[in-house]
Amino acid sequence: MKGILGRKIGMTQVFTKDGNLIPVTVVEVTPNVVMQVKTLETDGYNAIQLGVIDKKEKKATRQEIGHAKKANTTPKRFLKELRNVEGEYQQGQILKADVFSVGELVDVTGTSKGKGFAGSIKRHNQNRGPMGHGSHYHRGPGSLGTMLPKRVLKGKNLPGHMGNETITIQNLQIIEVNEKENYILVSGNIPGPKNSLVLIKSAIKNNKKKAEFEVISYTEETVVDEVVEEPVTEEEPTVEAEQAVDDKPAEATEAAEETTQIEEEKEESTEKVEEN
Repeated sequence: MKGILGRKIGMTQVFTKDGNLIPVTVVEVTPNVVMQVKTLETDGYNAIQLGVIDKKEKKATRQEIGHAKKANTTPKRFLKELRNVEGEYQQGQILKADVFSVGELVDVTGTSKGKGFAGSIKRHNQNRGPMGHGSHYHRGPGSLGTMLPKRVLKGKNLPGHMGNETITIQNLQIIEVNEKENYILVSGNIPGPKNSLVLIKSAIKNNKKKAEFEVISYTEETVVDEVVEEPVTEEEPTVEAEQAVDDKPAEATEAAEETTQIEEEKEESTEKVEEN
């Protein structure tokens, strides 16, 4: 027998590589501390006491503080005892999600949602009477007893408080165990509202391990366009480029000489016109 305390986060679904859809419940498993180890010699039975979720010392009693100091930890809000555990445990030992492995069968215990006062139809799933005007029996509990005892027999399904009960669902399978993010995926639904405390322990009626299967995992990939800057290399000037550079000043001087000759010819022509 082995177990661990956790919080019910909610439900989701996973897909296997075979194409099957499995509804699962996410259980957050914060590190559990072994607060006490009970043995057959000292206490008369073998058991361990698990503690989870820290509690402020100003809200804890002296007894709780002293009990936690023996395990070298702080007082805990929730304590749970597991009997007939297998293996050796030490006081102050920390248990994480890797206690269980994928494919194991477990029993999950939790406290169901409280519904308040409910009638026999909602509470016990009874049928209602005729809804016609002549019928005087619609949603009543029915006959409360026979003539002979002249009293209400024990176990009669009557209206009363519904929910807020300790319920155990057996033979659920561990689908995934994540040690980094501290959560366990359990097949199917488990009792209790969100953020409620649940106990996961080894299955009592069926200890066989089911066949494992591969669950499809999704990873978010971010694509970034990288701009690769090409290194600038200084190219050596070729012979043609050098000749082009050398030819440029020669062409500039020839053009300047041509412009000066044209201006001189214009001046000579204007002088001749004035003399005439």
